[in-house]
Amino acid sequence: MPRRRRSRRDSSIATLRVGGVLIDGAAGYGYTLTEDPALPPQSFSRLEIEALTLGVASLGDLGDNTLTTAGRNALARIVATLPDRQARQAAHATMRAWRPPEPRAAVTIDLDLLREACWDEFSVRIAYRDANGRRTEREILPLGMSYSPRTLMLVGRCLLREAHRTFEVPRIEALERGGRSFRPRRVQLLRDYVVLRTAVWKRKEQQARTPS
Repeated sequence: MPRRRRSRRDSSIATLRVGGVLIDGAAGYGYTLTEDPALPPQSFSRLEIEALTLGVASLGDLGDNTLTTAGRNALARIVATLPDRQARQAAHATMRAWRPPEPRAAVTIDLDLLREACWDEFSVRIAYRDANGRRTEREILPLGMSYSPRTLMLVGRCLLREAHRTFEVPRIEALERGGRSFRPRRVQLLRDYVVLRTAVWKRKEQQARTPS
């Protein structure tokens, strides 16, 4: 019988086993992860604990209550797995972030649907009102969201314009699921957007440095 070439998955399984994870099975037959109550609890340095608590506390500035609650719940589950000393450190974290609250426009659409569209890579149909008050309806491929100090931005590929566009989410007046899947193109489309924006920024910087 020819010798079986070791796959990347088999190498990863071997690494996990060396680290103490209990995994039943063998190459060519499949694997099963066995829960082991004897595994050591998670461990973080004190600065890592401060960074986690500071990051979660800062979510409240984004105006997204669902996201803020998710962050707090995740942090609570992490803290519950820490050794007693580190759990006390998390409960008495010394770093805080404070800034005067910025006025933020209210978001009226279903953010859960928008997040799901980004994650699962399906199109959405939106009704959008721009800064001049013009209302358009279009189908877009949602690529990602960006929380600025004042508003929430959506990066998308507009199927009406056949170009990348950014939208202020509070200006989206209606949102519904579209009929197109763009999996697995989201990452590449987002990279294309970053390349385009970087080129624009560099061009503006060069123009600013060039004497008139």
